[in-house]
Amino acid sequence: MTIAATAEKNLSANALRLAEDALLDAHELSVPHVEHVLNHILDGKVDDADIYFQKTRSEGWSLEEGIVKAGSFSIDQGVGVRAISGEKTAFAYSDDVSLPSLKSAGAAVREIGATGGVQGAKHPIAQTSSDRYLPLDPIASLPAPDKVALLEKLEHLARAIDPRVKQVMASLSGEYDVIMVLRADGQRVADVRPLVRLGITVIVEQNGRREQGYAGGGGRADYSYFSEAVLQRYAQEAVHQAVVNLDARPAPAGQMPVVLGPGWPGILLHEAIGHGLEGDFNRKGSSAFANRIGERVAAPGVTVVDDGTLTGRRGSLNVDDEGTPAQKTVLIEDGILKGYIQDTHNARLMGVAPTGNGRRESYAHLPLPRMTNTYMLPGQMDPKEILASIDRGIYAVNFGGGQVDITNGKFVFSMSEAYWVENGQIQYPIKGATLIGNGPDALTRVSMVGNDLSLDSGVGTCGKEGQSVPVGVGQPTLRIDGLTVGGTGSA
Repeated sequence: MTIAATAEKNLSANALRLAEDALLDAHELSVPHVEHVLNHILDGKVDDADIYFQKTRSEGWSLEEGIVKAGSFSIDQGVGVRAISGEKTAFAYSDDVSLPSLKSAGAAVREIGATGGVQGAKHPIAQTSSDRYLPLDPIASLPAPDKVALLEKLEHLARAIDPRVKQVMASLSGEYDVIMVLRADGQRVADVRPLVRLGITVIVEQNGRREQGYAGGGGRADYSYFSEAVLQRYAQEAVHQAVVNLDARPAPAGQMPVVLGPGWPGILLHEAIGHGLEGDFNRKGSSAFANRIGERVAAPGVTVVDDGTLTGRRGSLNVDDEGTPAQKTVLIEDGILKGYIQDTHNARLMGVAPTGNGRRESYAHLPLPRMTNTYMLPGQMDPKEILASIDRGIYAVNFGGGQVDITNGKFVFSMSEAYWVENGQIQYPIKGATLIGNGPDALTRVSMVGNDLSLDSGVGTCGKEGQSVPVGVGQPTLRIDGLTVGGTGSA
């Protein structure tokens, strides 16, 4: 065994010890206790079952008008018990982590097997895992006065950049999440997940006109992630975005080529395409990508992956919330649809292997197939050449919110920083621009792919069926032809 492999094994074992101490020992439970409940569920002739323990400590701090006005701290813990029979799922949860509650939940869900179910294909799950982050406790990594000082420092940096900054709002959050899964196949898997995030919003004013900008980031680390250089970058980005919009003109409307910048604009990829590639939508036939494996769904050169194995990223996982190791899954390769994002339930029913994408917001929620870090791989083009290719069109550097309809892929996205381009040159910033289109159709309109792949700074949160989980997005600079732009101005 190599030194690296030994270290990896030790880290995984440490996570399991931490989880057993926090989730079992602290509640006078033992592994045999839990296995007994799981075996009782399996006696009910179910197809699959698991028990999910979780304890989460989280905090948040916010600054406004130079004062830290709000602070919060919470502890949430509990256990979720699931049994599956065919396409049916029974689920029970409790915030009382005790043997009586565990037995009661187990007795409730085992009844789903009484009427039987269709046994889908089973695929073995690799028991090896890597450590993409250390089992750090962000909340304990910095004293409370230093957390306040960090927010005050961020405000000071932003105000020093430009005298037009009139207001600064900043927020800091940290989470220490310990989970453990006991599965029907006998596996016992644990993970300790740190997560931090820092954000800043600035409001600038000039000649009675006010505009705002936002920047921020984070990842699976502790508060040492936010170095002086990181704080300076966030402050500069937020002020830059706000100041640019002071001179922005109303966006033109119509159909035109659009160049998307690298990094956070990958949120369009996540929303308009990524959700449509999740296994549950495709098993039920409700996705625009259903039954299209092996077909061309995008322009040549477009390769999209979902990768939960990136070190320290916001969307990364050592194991998912079903105990399956995270992995890198190629979804679209050179324009051809290769696969879907899968949890164990939908993978079994579709006769494929799970991809490590079974995710849940907490012990009180069922796992669903969800994205981790979803991005497009780089191409060969120089970004400057892509921009220079635009006769009349838009260069979208940053995005705000958006909406998508999974059944047909139609999307609407607002741009928070964008520019009008003529003859390959940026002319002026624009505001009020929205992108309107269809995800599968937009993929076929990609005509240039840059060599500058960038991932977002670590701010993404994805919602699905009322559940929110942290995610990452990314892409290189892209040219997409013939997108519809909504606006109120004229070019």
